Amino acid sequence: MTLDQTTRTVTPARAAAELELKREEFRLAVRMGLIRTTPLPDRDEAVRDRGGGRERAPERRPVERAELDRLKAAPDFPDGLRERVRAVGAGEAAGLLSITPDRFARLARTGHLSPVRFYLNRYRSVIWLYVAAEVTAFGEEHPALLGGRLPAGVREREAAGEDLRARNWRSRHLALLLRGTDDPWVRAAAVASLLDPVQVAEVVDDPYERGHLDRLRPPPPPGFPVSGAAYEVAERLVRADDPDEILWHRVSLALALDEARAVCRAPHPGERPRPAAPAATEPEVVPVPVSDAGVVRPSDVAPAGGPVRRPAVRARARRGAPPPGRAAARAPGTRRPGLLDRLRRSLPGRTGGGGGWGERRDWG
Repeated sequence: MTLDQTTRTVTPARAAAELELKREEFRLAVRMGLIRTTPLPDRDEAVRDRGGGRERAPERRPVERAELDRLKAAPDFPDGLRERVRAVGAGEAAGLLSITPDRFARLARTGHLSPVRFYLNRYRSVIWLYVAAEVTAFGEEHPALLGGRLPAGVREREAAGEDLRARNWRSRHLALLLRGTDDPWVRAAAVASLLDPVQVAEVVDDPYERGHLDRLRPPPPPGFPVSGAAYEVAERLVRADDPDEILWHRVSLALALDEARAVCRAPHPGERPRPAAPAATEPEVVPVPVSDAGVVRPSDVAPAGGPVRRPAVRARARRGAPPPGRAAARAPGTRRPGLLDRLRRSLPGRTGGGGGWGERRDWG
């Protein structure tokens, strides 16, 4: 970090103090996009190159002095900023809407409100927290749901035992993670963090890519238990469990991996991350079929629990000529033929003497 950067930025702790926010309030404000932090590309890249794995979380990055001045200049500072990130439990949220806690729970379970975080009490019961400003806005937009009999559709979903609180939290948590980074591999790791390792292995068949995603896996939410029965309860909450939710994240992971591979390949042991090489003439990679709308067709994606189809790779050989870019004979001091060239020589169909190839074949 240069001297100029040091003078125009402050640490997250100092920024939270100047904005009169608690640590969790500051973290939530950053994740919600209310406070802009400054990434340190040089340092973060060096940490990843040394095998540090995860990049610095947005709430751990410095904040520019100009950003603090912008927030302090708001007419409702500091109460307005603090209110926008204030999290309340179900009981206090019900009070904001002037309804009973039971009715609020019924609305939350049927997906009308999304929790922003959770924690487990000493009895290992899950306590969901909601943004107070969002609860108030919901009451203003849907007054009919606050009194009288709930609509038939809501009652039917409740009678079927539907509880969307965990799923809505996962969706929101993923959105906050994706908001905090532009790194395509980190974004793919955020999606993978919501899937069971078995599901990830079925989508990502390259062990080096799986290892890279695991190193970039986002840290658990604040207050996440570290061991025991409480850990098992919390672990179930952060993993997708509904079949259509699993399928959605599997497809999202496959698409995120395509974007990441286009930027750079996953590092292998003993090498530094590097940009992906341009597409070579040989072997030819058959692209994944897409629809006219530019998205992967459902027929090309296996249902939940099944493997994702992979494009076939075929090597093409040209008769009577060496592969493009390779000389007919290696001159003194030139590079030794690569592994692919040596493997080609051992394949059936090669004619002797001139380095040419026999009948044209597809080695599938």
